[in-house]
Amino acid sequence: MAETIEITIPSEPKFLKIVRAAMNHLGETMGFSQDDINNITLAVDEACSNIIKHAYEGLKGLPIQVVCYLYEDRIEILLRDSGKKADVNEIKSRELDDVRPGGIGVHLIKSVMDVVSYDNSLEQGNQLQLVKYVSKKSQE
Repeated sequence: MAETIEITIPSEPKFLKIVRAAMNHLGETMGFSQDDINNITLAVDEACSNIIKHAYEGLKGLPIQVVCYLYEDRIEILLRDSGKKADVNEIKSRELDDVRPGGIGVHLIKSVMDVVSYDNSLEQGNQLQLVKYVSKKSQE
């Protein structure tokens, strides 16, 4: 049975620090390596930033819900918004050899998490599921 932690922040970059601190603490609590903790934190931060930028189109004060399920072998993170529906077919990173700022967040998220799953079938908004398994080496 999983422990559940829920955090809801307004859609403003200044509140992402709360989510980053929570991801760091949960990662430590679960026994992830420091590299994995940093990667999870970065992925969740990037995903929340994308919600602010794309789903909410920069509007402030709208809810970003972060629900974390803590299992013995993994953390599952659901990010929910009530913003503009994402076209799942359009969610992709730009080519990495196209050197310029921005546009690689999706690549980063997919490269550091074990499962990345988008769901825009909700009545309103979007949901992103991120899963990271604790490696056996981290638990030693």
